[in-house]
Amino acid sequence: MDLDSDDINGIEAVRGYVDRVVSGDGKCHGMKVLMLDNATTQIVSCVYSQTEILSKEVYLVSRLEDQEKQQQQQQSNGGGGGSSHLKAVIFVRPTELSIGRIVKEIQRPKYAEYHIFVSGILTSGLLRLLADADRQERVKQVQEFYADFCPINEDLLTCECRNTLAMTVAAGTSWAPQHAHLYERNMQGLQGMLLALKRQPAAIRYAASSPCAAEVAKDLNEAIQADDIFHFRRQQRRAAGSNKGGLLVLVLDRRDDPVTPLLSQWTYQAMVHELLGLNNHRVTLKGAPNVTKDLEEVVLSATQDSFFKDNRHKNFGELGEEIQRLLQEYQKQTAQHNTANLNTIEAMQAFMEKFPELRSQGHNVSKHVAIMGELARLVEICSLMDVSQFEQELACADDHNAHWRELMEKLASPNIKRPDKLRLGLLYSLRYEISGNLHMVQQAMKKGGVPGEMVELVQVMLRYGGTKSRGPGLYGDQKNLMSKMTKSFMTSVQGVQNVYSQHIPLLMETLAHIQKGKLRKDTHPFVRGSVAYQTASPEVVIPQEILVFMVGGVTYEEGTKIAEFNQANKGKMQVILGGSTVHNSTSFLDELKRTSL
Repeated sequence: MDLDSDDINGIEAVRGYVDRVVSGDGKCHGMKVLMLDNATTQIVSCVYSQTEILSKEVYLVSRLEDQEKQQQQQQSNGGGGGSSHLKAVIFVRPTELSIGRIVKEIQRPKYAEYHIFVSGILTSGLLRLLADADRQERVKQVQEFYADFCPINEDLLTCECRNTLAMTVAAGTSWAPQHAHLYERNMQGLQGMLLALKRQPAAIRYAASSPCAAEVAKDLNEAIQADDIFHFRRQQRRAAGSNKGGLLVLVLDRRDDPVTPLLSQWTYQAMVHELLGLNNHRVTLKGAPNVTKDLEEVVLSATQDSFFKDNRHKNFGELGEEIQRLLQEYQKQTAQHNTANLNTIEAMQAFMEKFPELRSQGHNVSKHVAIMGELARLVEICSLMDVSQFEQELACADDHNAHWRELMEKLASPNIKRPDKLRLGLLYSLRYEISGNLHMVQQAMKKGGVPGEMVELVQVMLRYGGTKSRGPGLYGDQKNLMSKMTKSFMTSVQGVQNVYSQHIPLLMETLAHIQKGKLRKDTHPFVRGSVAYQTASPEVVIPQEILVFMVGGVTYEEGTKIAEFNQANKGKMQVILGGSTVHNSTSFLDELKRTSL
């Protein structure tokens, strides 16, 4: 069975919508202004650079929020009506705030035409507001294009929604209404993913341990049943009686696996986010030694940088070799176009044609060399290889005596940074919550220089993701000693090259159970009424496609594992990972502090 022709790809889905937006869905020809809000600016920048957008007959990209700046732009064009011959294409999220700004814009229109596109489902009330405001009949169309999420990779999508750990903790309690706006944003993002990918689920499952995951899954099913817009051709293509299904939506909760966001990372994309921060595809190198001014903020995007796209999942060692190759290739090309060799008019013309490409390539090489240099510096000054090896052991193996001794050494060491001591203390506490002396660990953390308010996160973490709060399976099957021993043995024989990547996120074990038709109904029930399979045992049906949505956020480590899974299962099963946000350890712990646990 070949699924390649019908692959689900988040970047291509959003790019298709943005192409249609920029052209006014084929109805807006000639030069135009593109107006965005904060959210759609992020969404568009995931698939196109500003240069690419401006090459599509876009005269100006402006934000609805910047009303004063727009007025200044109008004046610089020759007064209030100077731009009226231009057309405006507006692409925003369907929120009251953004629609309110459009209403103000079209009540005093600056442009000849308005083509309005929203990234989700527009309520009839907001549509009526637009209609009532358009007294001069400048609005030519209003359409829904469901690009309501940011596609980071082809198979990694995010709502860019922060502070959702508090939302997941509050679900099912009297505090839930305080987080209603975050819940609504996650629901709209998940619906947008299904609509953009043009898939109707054949089944919806959720983590039984999470009230938030249960609520999202059930509300999603209700929305699908209530609105024909979700009723696409089901991607089942299976013979009667076959145990192959269509798309499964699986709603999970970050609190079932609080370990993965705490670990050091060693693949390019994940490592950059952990050590430098990768936000809206931008990396800040300001303050790093030996970094030139033009490299203080750089863009790292798979859609705009082929080297990054090819190497984002490579480990630190492989990455060094690839950057060396990139540098050698660039040196070879510049040698061929050495200005000393320009002896003829033809050679000069060839050089000038090639020069912009060489300059762009030179910047790209400099960017990756600078990032790699800063990563290597941080690895050394933070003793990260030593720290990471111990993190992996805490995450993957039971060896209390050895782990206790090493933890005490690390907490007392002046070479280990305070944030790393905090993460080690948290990883130990999660692993040995029942048998460990957590009071002594907290005392050692304080003595090692970890601030008191950070030490308090040990208890917050256990209330958030301890044994009483999370679902089963984080450290293997606790009831099955043979399963634990096998896992520990496999970890030990994988080899030295994998010593920093032994850890397998809980998500991947969940997917392995689905692949075998063995994910239990008691831990991951089906939403009543969501199952399209004609069988009394839907859990044995193996889906061809899975959309995993994790409330509370995902990590780049999970994103890398999903990319590897998709490569290994091409033509059999494809997974897209979506979530509230993409965490590194800093953002995860910042959100944990705000949970009021």
